[in-house]
Amino acid sequence: MSDLPMRTAGVDLAAENKGTALALIAWTPERARLEQLTLNVDDAEITDAAAGVAKIGIDCAFGWPDEFVAFIADHANLAQPQVPDGRMAWRRTLAFRETDRHVREKIGRWPLSVSTDRIGLTAMRCAGLLGRLAASGLVVDRSGRDGVVVEVYPGATLRLWQWEIRGYRTDPQVRRSLVRRMQRDAPWFDLGEHAELMVESTDAFDAVVAALAARAAAVGRYEPPPSKHQERAEREGWIVLPSCALGALLSPPHASERPLSYTVT
Repeated sequence: MSDLPMRTAGVDLAAENKGTALALIAWTPERARLEQLTLNVDDAEITDAAAGVAKIGIDCAFGWPDEFVAFIADHANLAQPQVPDGRMAWRRTLAFRETDRHVREKIGRWPLSVSTDRIGLTAMRCAGLLGRLAASGLVVDRSGRDGVVVEVYPGATLRLWQWEIRGYRTDPQVRRSLVRRMQRDAPWFDLGEHAELMVESTDAFDAVVAALAARAAAVGRYEPPPSKHQERAEREGWIVLPSCALGALLSPPHASERPLSYTVT
């Protein structure tokens, strides 16, 4: 058995290098250490990092809703009748993936829609990145069951941990309180010289949370897609939600462990 530590990485992906952050965490049975936290990261840096980790969590949708893809193809085919439903219930099937519906059940709110919000631009970059990762020899399974890459959602992870995150994306003082909470809940996690950057940059903070969520995937402490949704998740992507609190990520899961639940307030 190798004595080398497990490593996980997290990426807060933006449409451009500016706004993209990369975090790298090394894990041993006794502790974890934030080895790297970098801003303005390009696809080559992400691909290099992915080659040396057990899991890399990317904060971006890995695909589009099946219904949306079918609608766009049908809409472009002028040889057939154009009869879309157009009503709200139908539009929601185009806007949200199966994993988005799962997240809403867990935390009581919808993720941003990859079909209708500006994150679609970032998802286009992500599609290219996933292709580069696959071309580098890595297994890319959008459902997260196999391979190195998993889709993550830092905001949902923090809510499942029952952290008060209102305003954290815009207010450095809120992020400072969250960094202190992180150090309190996980005293084994050494942030090193990077703690202040997590306060200064939302992108850096989210990249660290993405790397923590990737750890949950690496040790099996998350809920994979139900078998009935597996094929859809392989096309649309599946968001990894940790099934344990931050403080438990260092230890192996127990058979009696129950998934986290979020209390909607």
